[in-house]
Amino acid sequence: MNKKHALIPLLSLLVLMSSIQAAKATSITSATLDKTTYLAGQTGYVSVSIYNDKNDKIRVTELTATINYYYTAGTVYLQKFFANTASLGEIAAGQTETYQIPISLPTDIAPGYTNPTVEAKTEFWNEQAGEWRWSDHPTSQVKLYIESPYKQSYETSQQRLQEETTANQNLNNTMNMLAVTTVVFAAATAFLMFMVFTRRTRPVPTA
Repeated sequence: MNKKHALIPLLSLLVLMSSIQAAKATSITSATLDKTTYLAGQTGYVSVSIYNDKNDKIRVTELTATINYYYTAGTVYLQKFFANTASLGEIAAGQTETYQIPISLPTDIAPGYTNPTVEAKTEFWNEQAGEWRWSDHPTSQVKLYIESPYKQSYETSQQRLQEETTANQNLNNTMNMLAVTTVVFAAATAFLMFMVFTRRTRPVPTA
């Protein structure tokens, strides 16, 4: 009896381990943002590549990106963004599919770095049972940089200053060229008038 009782936990552990191993079907191979820098209030998306490492097909039932950061007032900002379920689908064995999660930042989010968490919920196809069964939930993180609006204002003012400086320089160059052209034209006119006057005043030789 004691041996039988000892085998029960062991068999349960083996069944649990085999179930966990069977559930491991998915891995997120990459998760990237569509921009390197965001501004408060901007929209974008996260591209997520999911690989099926099982011998059977899997399907992605949910794909999310969660941002846990702060507002400019210092209060916690927490939001989960969802991929369109209509865009999700099955992934054949040994294949990779890429999906997108749209994100939209609030206008008063604080500047700085944050690391949104990407999570995929999947199911794998059990051929023997002829049904979908729960699979693992792989996660990944991406680095999101939110730029300060003051930096953008400063860069915009510097760009305008550079444009104004360039315009003034071009205007000065034009005025200088116009002045030189005027002087040359005046000199040429004076020379021509001098030549005409000299010919008119030259004495006529007598025979």
